[in-house]
Amino acid sequence: MVGKMNEWELALKNKDCKKLLELFDDYFDEVSEDKLEEELKRVGEVAVECEDFDLIHEIAHIYEHLGEAEKGIDLYKRIVEKRKGRNTEDYAEALYYLADAYDHFGMPEEALKTYEELLELEKRIGNKREIGLTLANLAIIKDELGNVEEAIKLMEEARKIFEELKDENNYLISLIDLAHFKYELGEYEEAMKLIREVLRNPVDKEIEVNARLVESEIYAGERKYKEAAISLRNALQRSEDDEELFSLVFDSLTEFLEGLFNESRYRELVEVSPLFAELFEDDTKYFFNAIKGLAEWRLGNEKAREEFEENYKNIQNEELKALLDEWRRPKLSLGLNL
Repeated sequence: MVGKMNEWELALKNKDCKKLLELFDDYFDEVSEDKLEEELKRVGEVAVECEDFDLIHEIAHIYEHLGEAEKGIDLYKRIVEKRKGRNTEDYAEALYYLADAYDHFGMPEEALKTYEELLELEKRIGNKREIGLTLANLAIIKDELGNVEEAIKLMEEARKIFEELKDENNYLISLIDLAHFKYELGEYEEAMKLIREVLRNPVDKEIEVNARLVESEIYAGERKYKEAAISLRNALQRSEDDEELFSLVFDSLTEFLEGLFNESRYRELVEVSPLFAELFEDDTKYFFNAIKGLAEWRLGNEKAREEFEENYKNIQNEELKALLDEWRRPKLSLGLNL
């Protein structure tokens, strides 16, 4: 640790933000709680001087963990202030990072105001691609705030810009977002048309996977649960060599299964669980087999209880076991004594 501390101090002295970012996780793992604020302040000063948004992002995450997210946001604000007198592109970049931080740290109203300021600035600069990206970000914030119709209008504007620019990647992403917004309004047919357009030529893995996730939620909205499960299975298979993407899909899958449990759709759980069990060779296979056993047990098959218990004990992953523990608990219900 002494060597790391010496490296850290040297990097602080030299204002070497690239090195500070490289050392950041290891260094702060060892910082005692009573020294945390002091160390964050020291590195924050250097990060602002370097105008290193990646380093500030890491600092802001620790402030958020301490319940002081505003202190992290203040670092972004200081760079915005520093850049006010510079060229508009530099100022626009600082506004973007501030808006993104507001959104990331759960302050959508502030993100909205900042993106609106950024949009006016981008219009003055005249960079159509940046205008499109800012419109898309505004749409996502509007959706987060429950203004879905307004989100659709903004995303349509962004989509048209990306189409004019022949920016296929962002065009397809805008279609996925539009499909999700339409799904939220219950416009399943329109939403599915947009997803079909994306899946005809998804360009890359990330776009295809995200399209499959929206496809799944549309099918689930239509109560076509097997089709929804197949979309999730396709997404899992497509993302298997990308840890971050795979984690996103697996989280979506567990939310889907939890929804089926919450709605007591045990026959559907019996039907879809094997679709996922056969994809795995590790203890995740037992997780899905246990789901099938639990669902059959809930349907009145007492022998399935043994199947559930047998698979449950073979699961090593504590997070998966915790999910099963939650789903196996009897539901509480309220009754009227009339």
